[in-house]
Amino acid sequence: MGRAGKALRQVLTTYGISQNRLAVVMGVNRATVNQWFNETRDPLAESIPDIVTALETLNEAAAKEFIVLYLGRIAQDDEPS
Repeated sequence: MGRAGKALRQVLTTYGISQNRLAVVMGVNRATVNQWFNETRDPLAESIPDIVTALETLNEAAAKEFIVLYLGRIAQDDEPS
């Protein structure tokens, strides 16, 4: 499976965000988030911005870390100008 599930698992665990809470904020079924978390299914590319938006609502640092872990680089707005 891809990076998204690994990144999501790490972020939710690190920041103490439950799968259910993320699912509620995203408006998706908890089973969907569970599949991503356990890497039995990757989120669709179209879901990544929704994951980031939901994480921003819950914990901005978690959203930034997800982006870094998922993309494998520093988020653009964190780079020096």
